[in-house]
Amino acid sequence: MDWLYLIAFIFIGLAGMEIVSCCVHRWLFHGLLWKIHESHHKPNHSVFEPNDIFSLIFASISIWLMIDGVATMFTSPAFGAGAGIAVYGVLYFIIHDLFAHKRFVPFSSDNKIMKLIRRAHQRHHQDVGKEGHEPYGLFLFSYDEYPERERKFDR
Repeated sequence: MDWLYLIAFIFIGLAGMEIVSCCVHRWLFHGLLWKIHESHHKPNHSVFEPNDIFSLIFASISIWLMIDGVATMFTSPAFGAGAGIAVYGVLYFIIHDLFAHKRFVPFSSDNKIMKLIRRAHQRHHQDVGKEGHEPYGLFLFSYDEYPERERKFDR
């Protein structure tokens, strides 16, 4: 596969994963699979929570696609899509788990975009119920809902 196509499929996998993640989070995690996802909305003092199974499922899909792409000598778009999903997973882990939730090895950042994402995610976790928790995406949400004058970020 031409390198340009590979990069395009990595981007498609990355962007597509945010769309899929947003939809799955809204209609499955806060619907049919709430009993598992609920562990993520409750205060947790253990290293792992039942909700982490979803990350393992997405990682498995990513690995399977990349292995399929390697088996076809990178001529399949599967490798690029799988790599894009993996890039999304790494970004999700850093921004969501380490930065927004302070899990494992927490870190802070003064980056305004990171703080905006964290603020939107805190709104998603406003209570432990399953209804009315917009935004469901990590990157896809209305940035206009958080005008600069109303943003209160902790340092």
